[in-house]
Amino acid sequence: MNVVNPYWRAPSLVPVWLTTPQQAVELIKESVQGERNDELFYDQLIKMAPNAQQAAIIASIRDDERGHNRMFRQMYKDLTGYEVTGTLNEDNPIVTTYMNGLQQAFEGELAAIEKYRKIWFGLPSGIYKDTIYGIIVDEQKHAAKYNNLLLRNLNTRFS
Repeated sequence: MNVVNPYWRAPSLVPVWLTTPQQAVELIKESVQGERNDELFYDQLIKMAPNAQQAAIIASIRDDERGHNRMFRQMYKDLTGYEVTGTLNEDNPIVTTYMNGLQQAFEGELAAIEKYRKIWFGLPSGIYKDTIYGIIVDEQKHAAKYNNLLLRNLNTRFS
């Protein structure tokens, strides 16, 4: 049987990804442009896909990114009272080859998970935190799909 220490006090642990609410709002604003850049990047990748099945997988991911963009915009407006305007100085990556594009997309999805975890820690419990959690799960699903596409295409190179 597990017993809780009766002298337990609030932990002094501070997670390395601890974020203030203000930092979370700024990351949400950045994420609007990041999701838009992903959408444009995936449009390029869809055109390079070797078959309709792989194009459909990437299109489903792109469509999720569009939804994330809308949710981030709405959260930003709800939390600040302002619309996200203008664009940030984030470069829109260019797809050089299909395999490089898949690798970039995979790494981008993993980086988004890290960023969104920071946002999650900066929000109070409730609908916004729950929404970010759903977006994180989507990004994990996307990374798994890109990993699968990378593996499929590696196998065709060696057959």
